[in-house]
Amino acid sequence: MSKITKNVSVMCFHDELCQVYNALMTALSLLREGSKVTIFFGSRGVNAIHKDKMNDLKCLPDQPKEVGDAVMKRMEEMELPTVEELLFMAYKEGAQMLAWPLNVPLFGMAKADFIEGVELANPATYYKEVVIVADMNLTF
Repeated sequence: MSKITKNVSVMCFHDELCQVYNALMTALSLLREGSKVTIFFGSRGVNAIHKDKMNDLKCLPDQPKEVGDAVMKRMEEMELPTVEELLFMAYKEGAQMLAWPLNVPLFGMAKADFIEGVELANPATYYKEVVIVADMNLTF
C-alpha cells in the first residue's frame, strides 16, 4: 500500500494536555504516512512548546481534580510518551513547528523559551503560505 502524501496544517490553540496530545499524535501519524506537516501553536498553545511549562500541562482542568488526575495516572501507566518527547519526535521527523509571534510577548515569553525546532510564524505570509495551500487544516 502506498503512502498518503498531503500538505497538512495542524493548529494547536490549547494548553490542555489531552488537546495538545491529540494534536501531536495526529501530526506524527500524518508525518509517518509521508505528509508535509506544519504544527502551529497559537493562543494558549504556546505553553505546550515552552521549555518550563510543557511538563506542567494539565488534563481536563475544567473537571474535578480527581478526574484529571485519574487520566494522568492512566497515561503514566500506559507509558505514553511525554509532550516533550512527542515534540522532539515531530521535529526530528520533519514537522515545521511555528509559534504565533503575537502570543509570545502577550504571555511574557521569548523565542529562547521554546524547545528546539520552533520558529516564529510570519503573520504576513503564514495564512497564504501554510493554511490556504494545505490539503487539510486541523485544529485542536
